[in-house]
Amino acid sequence: MVNPRQGLGAMRRHDGAAVEWRVSDRLVPYEEALDVMETRSGAVADGTAGELVWLLEHPALYTAGTSAKAEDLVQPDRFPVHRTGRGGQYTYHGPGQRVAYVMLDLSARRRDVRAFVAGLEDWLIATLGRFNVTGERRDDRVGVWVRRPEKAPGAEDKIAAIGVRMRRWVSLHGISLNVEPDLSHFDGIVPCGVREHGVTSLADLGLTPSMADADMAMRASFEEVFGPTRDV
Repeated sequence: MVNPRQGLGAMRRHDGAAVEWRVSDRLVPYEEALDVMETRSGAVADGTAGELVWLLEHPALYTAGTSAKAEDLVQPDRFPVHRTGRGGQYTYHGPGQRVAYVMLDLSARRRDVRAFVAGLEDWLIATLGRFNVTGERRDDRVGVWVRRPEKAPGAEDKIAAIGVRMRRWVSLHGISLNVEPDLSHFDGIVPCGVREHGVTSLADLGLTPSMADADMAMRASFEEVFGPTRDV
């Protein structure tokens, strides 16, 4: 089943303040990203720093969420495995995949975790729509999915993942969008514990946007859902 859209703009700040928007043009080690995220989210909660969205790429690695199952790590020696405090199960990060770490203050927006996750889904769905890709949400699976009838009747693949954590009503972790990663790297895990469906990317769907193109689409769509941004 497809859930109804929650409505763009549902998670805007009450005061209309802009979110800092940062893009890294290098591969960022996972531990470095965690340190930055932990420090910044604490500062946001303390009121000593503004909200931040940080776009980056990681070296090839797997992360295990709080619900990860040992049997879903199929190739434990293929890439480094990082235990993390976000929700969800195993996922892959690597070159060609745009990761967005989202440090937003729900106290300044709406203290509703379900609405926040729906907002992240809306963000991704709107981003895909800018490339004429129809992304969909599912009741029984987290993330954003695309139908693949050319593969088999009823087939669908995951194109974007969501994994978040809340601390003092400030979000940590965020989303990932498959632009042009090596999809074979997902073979070392059962992505998000879902065995019945595969993964895809914009490139796998026959599209050729650059990472910069994806970034522009993500920023425009983010502003539709969460409000204005500013460069840092």
